[in-house]
Amino acid sequence: MDALGLLRPAASVSGLPAAHVPHAASGFALGDHAGRAPAAPAEGPGVVASASSGPLQRRFEPYQNNGGTVLAVAGKDFCVVASDTRLGLGYSIPSRKVSRILKMTDKVVLASSGMQADMMTLHKTLRMRLVKYQQNHQKDMSLTAASQMLSNMLYTRRFFPYYTFNVLGGIDEKGEGWAYGYDAIGSHEKVSAVCSGTGQTLIQPVLDNQIEFKQQWGAPKVDLSLEATVELIRDAFTSAGERDIYTGDYVEICKITKDGVEVEEFQLKFD
Repeated sequence: MDALGLLRPAASVSGLPAAHVPHAASGFALGDHAGRAPAAPAEGPGVVASASSGPLQRRFEPYQNNGGTVLAVAGKDFCVVASDTRLGLGYSIPSRKVSRILKMTDKVVLASSGMQADMMTLHKTLRMRLVKYQQNHQKDMSLTAASQMLSNMLYTRRFFPYYTFNVLGGIDEKGEGWAYGYDAIGSHEKVSAVCSGTGQTLIQPVLDNQIEFKQQWGAPKVDLSLEATVELIRDAFTSAGERDIYTGDYVEICKITKDGVEVEEFQLKFD
């Protein structure tokens, strides 16, 4: 079939080195009548060749974890949502001041950790849906409705999920504070305290013990005040920042009450 000029593996044509032959970079050249061995396959980023120079495998990784720790703690008539501001990438810190907080209404706040690009896309979509809801119903979305909407949005992307781990907190129609914890595909739980992100394993046990009084057998459960809750969150983030390289720099603390959302900033270590 060489007379038809079909592409064949070749190291040289007419005595020329393979480097000077068209298509040699891909391991093919116009008919090699000498029947020489094929050229070595191309090498470069994303190309994995076997020891026998067989088929190539190209990989694409769409996700990356930019770290961050988010939490929500609910009280009798308030809720506190907090997040650190460090944006991590491997062992580097591209930014020390990235907000992971989305104020959905005057009584509902969302915090997201994980991949920064997916978090920004999720927050942008949520803003559009909140505006549409407000225009259609002439009122802000309730905490219950917002929690279900977020779950539905995450679940519709279950085959290619947003790589985000979310906590939602706020005040419901009865004036009670509640927190919601989510996984990447929308499964959620209504709780008193929840933490997600790279510092979860460091902070969640503290919240379980100090907010829900787990592992304190026989101890009376006492509702913490708003000031005591904020102080506990500061201590938790300070401790997590000492052991988690993706948690640090600053903490945004959103205090949600019947009067609205008040935001304060707490500085952590920069190293």
